[in-house]
Amino acid sequence: MGTDTLSQIFFALSDPTRRKILELLAGGEKSAGDLSKPFSMSAPAISRHLKVLEQAALIERKVDAQWRRCSLKPEGLMPADNWVSQYRKFWADRFSTLDDYLKDIQKKGSSTDE
Repeated sequence: MGTDTLSQIFFALSDPTRRKILELLAGGEKSAGDLSKPFSMSAPAISRHLKVLEQAALIERKVDAQWRRCSLKPEGLMPADNWVSQYRKFWADRFSTLDDYLKDIQKKGSSTDE
């Protein structure tokens, strides 16, 4: 496909319909028909959303007789979680530095008040 995994994941997550589908699947396996019920869109439109989620390895689709079943693949979010974690550590370090700075200012301010 030419697109890197992280880009596929973030593209899939960029749409509110696809995020809602993932929320629904977090409750367990569902048919494509069940997934389309909360939305006012055609079955082909839901199918296109499911295809994007499947290509990003966030869901798995199986055919069971006449049913098309979908399930969440939580491990598919790991590349995004790993990427975000780098920045989580960056911000935690920044906030820790800010906390130290504010405590230092507070100490200096209280010592000059005496």
